[in-house]
Amino acid sequence: MKILANRKIKSLFVRILSCIMVFILISAALVILDIRNAAHYIIICGVCMGIAVLLFCYGYFKEQHKIMESAIAQITEYISGTKDIMIECSDEGGLYRLFHEVNSLAAVLNAHAENEKNAKKFLRNTISDISHQLKTPLAALNIYNGLIQDEAKELPALQEFARLSEQELDRIETLVQNLLKITKLDAGTIVLEKSLEKVSELAEDIKKHFMFRAGQEGKEICLSGDKEISLLCDRSWIIEAISNLVKNALDHTGKGGVIRIQWQAFASIVQITVKDNGSGIHPEDLYHIFKRFYRSRFSKDTQGIGLGLPLTKAIVEAHNGTIEVDSILGTGTSFIINFPNPTKL
Repeated sequence: MKILANRKIKSLFVRILSCIMVFILISAALVILDIRNAAHYIIICGVCMGIAVLLFCYGYFKEQHKIMESAIAQITEYISGTKDIMIECSDEGGLYRLFHEVNSLAAVLNAHAENEKNAKKFLRNTISDISHQLKTPLAALNIYNGLIQDEAKELPALQEFARLSEQELDRIETLVQNLLKITKLDAGTIVLEKSLEKVSELAEDIKKHFMFRAGQEGKEICLSGDKEISLLCDRSWIIEAISNLVKNALDHTGKGGVIRIQWQAFASIVQITVKDNGSGIHPEDLYHIFKRFYRSRFSKDTQGIGLGLPLTKAIVEAHNGTIEVDSILGTGTSFIINFPNPTKL
């Protein structure tokens, strides 16, 4: 029987069987020798046998409980991030076979994690290399394009061609930079330098950055929120994340549009909202807008790359935050970001 392969179970069975055999032999001897009050002695022997069996079972299950608790502790450590754990499984039996399979599963998961880590590292290095290789020709193309614009001042057609060429070069440069950033975030190679920042100051910097464009396009950027609210964050990365949302709002808002950056603090979160009164997002797109390179078949935007919102989401999640979107087609869109409140940490 496989159940008896475990020496501890086998030992328990032997002890119980020994108790039963001793009881039978003593009872038989009492009956054969016709001992006076033999029934009383047999009952006493039976009680003693029962107590012995219970003690043997208690000792066995107590030991099994310790083994299980040790295994659970090891598994908990593994889940917490300690990858070099190993459950002791040097004995025979079903329980130790289970432990062996758990160890095998842990080894497979470790191997997959290592492969994924190497793949991410390879991808990060590859994209980084490509990005750096592209910077030189892009810089050269920008110079050539500037020279063409200078030489084509009296040639409207060529001037327009140079302007369109400049737009496309800017798109390529933005794509390269965003790819590099999002890959680094994925690979976990960026160390966030967090400090306590006032949300109002972050919003002011973002407004100043987009003020010229908003004025040229006849749009307005409004800020509202308590100036004392603070956020524990990496300043440059959070500005990058919110700037992507503001740029997205400007791209999808017509002349006279208003983009609002609002912030407020609740019991356990700091909430930042970027809201516009633009064209809105089609309901079919709401579940996909944070996917990389996603392009809506309903959108009229031909300039978007499809990396701005995924990059924002990656930055927010790197700060242990969440991002949601609420949009009504033809009315406007709100992006709501929630961060842990630093005063409650």
